[in-house]
Amino acid sequence: MSAIVVARGLCKRYGTTVALDHVNLNIEAGRIVGLVGPNGAGKTTALKAILGLAEFDGELSVLGMDPRTHRDELMQQVCFIADVAVLPRWIRVAELVDFVGGVHPRFSREKCQAFLARTKIQPTQRVRELSKGMIVQLHLALVMAIDAKLLVLDEPTLGLDILYRKEFYNRLLSDYFDHEKTILVTTHQIEEVEHILTDLLFIREGRIVLDASMDAVGERFAEVMVHPDQAEAARALKPLHERQIFGKYIFLFDGADRARLAQLGELHKPSVADLFVATMQGTYA
Repeated sequence: MSAIVVARGLCKRYGTTVALDHVNLNIEAGRIVGLVGPNGAGKTTALKAILGLAEFDGELSVLGMDPRTHRDELMQQVCFIADVAVLPRWIRVAELVDFVGGVHPRFSREKCQAFLARTKIQPTQRVRELSKGMIVQLHLALVMAIDAKLLVLDEPTLGLDILYRKEFYNRLLSDYFDHEKTILVTTHQIEEVEHILTDLLFIREGRIVLDASMDAVGERFAEVMVHPDQAEAARALKPLHERQIFGKYIFLFDGADRARLAQLGELHKPSVADLFVATMQGTYA
């Protein structure tokens, strides 16, 4: 597979604030990558650099191009959905479809109309007449109708109810994604995208602190639920994180001997949310 995004020593400062601190990335084609971090960690800055919307230091190649000098060519192969509505509120749906069809050479009007036919959106409606969920549906229909190699999603379902969020990701998988496309998504709703991700990136204070495939994450990290009388034995193995629930302790380990852990209690695969908390907070007792 060819690399879609390659970054080496990517840095970005805003005055005295370091937003990206020597970030290295290698995102392959046909992957769904989750970029996860707390507020202010550098997620949006990284996306802006990839999209050619921010200057940076270091090396960055997106689809073999430098986003700073080849943004026009790059945007023919890249689509973006932000966390805020960017569609003009005065425009009608049909006019918007006509506009995108006129400016983007890889847009399929037929695909867009087929996607919209599955919604309650009417061609004569103006964007301001649509609910937030319907605006996201409209935006998604426009984007999915573009034959792009890279789709960048920055909190795409922010503020939507759970039905719209699930529909969004289901539609994305069933109608858009294939092994020739790559999706890079940031979200705080980790549990809802965990099942679709192939790769996981954790970013903290501008640095990548975890870069692994979901398969590697499952092999590397393990949780064990132990009775209180085994808690000290578990702590002796230096867990990454511990928490207590229903009178039992749950310890999360990185690279520990699973046979040894199994002697302490019941083994589980940690959720991405639990792994995120452990990685961001560090070990505590």
